[in-house]
Amino acid sequence: MDAIGEDDTENIDTTTSGGMLVFNIFGSLAQFERDLIRERTHAGLKAARERGNKGGRRPVVTPDKLRKARAHIAAGLTVREAAARLKIGKTALYKALENA
Repeated sequence: MDAIGEDDTENIDTTTSGGMLVFNIFGSLAQFERDLIRERTHAGLKAARERGNKGGRRPVVTPDKLRKARAHIAAGLTVREAAARLKIGKTALYKALENA
């Protein structure tokens, strides 16, 4: 009978050849499962791309917001003030202005 809170784990003695065999089998099974998950994830992402899904977050700064921000900046506002008026982050606006 186990007391409440005791671990229900089996100890593997890796100093013996049998213990090393069991340890290596468990490690190989874990690696196999990891590889399967990776393959399935990549296949799912590829299928989504083929359906037209881009993935990732939608851009915060849309072309319309970028156009409005440029108009605000041309009118004399700072990037920080233009970002505040458009309710977007100043960093996102700086990056959008730099990449456009």
